[in-house]
Amino acid sequence: MSMLSKLRCITVDVTGTLIAYKGELGDYYCMAAKAVGLPCPDYKRMHESFKAAYTDMAKRHPCFGHAAKMPNPDWWRLCVKDSFIRAGYEYDDKTFEKVFKRIYSTFGSSAPYSAFPDSHPFLRWARQKGFKVGIVSNAEYRYQDAILPALGLNQGSEWDFGVFSGIVGIEKPDPRIYEIALEMAGNIAPEEALHIGDSMHKDYIPSRSVGMSAMLLDRFKTSDAESWRDAGAVVLPDLVAVQELLTKEV
Repeated sequence: MSMLSKLRCITVDVTGTLIAYKGELGDYYCMAAKAVGLPCPDYKRMHESFKAAYTDMAKRHPCFGHAAKMPNPDWWRLCVKDSFIRAGYEYDDKTFEKVFKRIYSTFGSSAPYSAFPDSHPFLRWARQKGFKVGIVSNAEYRYQDAILPALGLNQGSEWDFGVFSGIVGIEKPDPRIYEIALEMAGNIAPEEALHIGDSMHKDYIPSRSVGMSAMLLDRFKTSDAESWRDAGAVVLPDLVAVQELLTKEV
């Protein structure tokens, strides 16, 4: 009997699991500045400044401003402006708005992302096997409405339902996001669901805490993978290996 016989639902993380950034995030910020005639900012400094600005915004206005009913462009405008300021670049309002519009447009498209080659086949295989397939992601609505479809990861052919933090107002590692996923799957029992992600903190521990099975992907050979295994997690290199393990007779 394989693991498949126990499951009715598979949920999957997005970034690092189904898709990846093309290049460094700082590259796109710098290209936006150059496109409006500004000197190219320092790529590395820009990247590090964004991470700090994003972390701060996520603390002050979690879930992309969901509770405050903050419009999505306003949340990102504050985050992007703080990123440039932290990196040492402060533009007048008119110039900054030109830069921001380019950045916001770019990250609302498929341009900075690529889907891993095993993502489409795995999701379609899971749905063909009769499983409810869900997306669970700390992401805003554009992932659901624009980015994933632009990458060919479509609701209805690759996945059935999505739980996005910017839409539901709860984000990983809060276990409630997984409870919402189980409800959206049709009130499926936790022991009949598997979550696949790439973070011990955000994916494995909280999904296990509500009673789901869980697996972690180590696509980039991270130094943390060994500690994940030591903690008892199933760690696999890609979704091909996941499919092989799920269909293996035990």
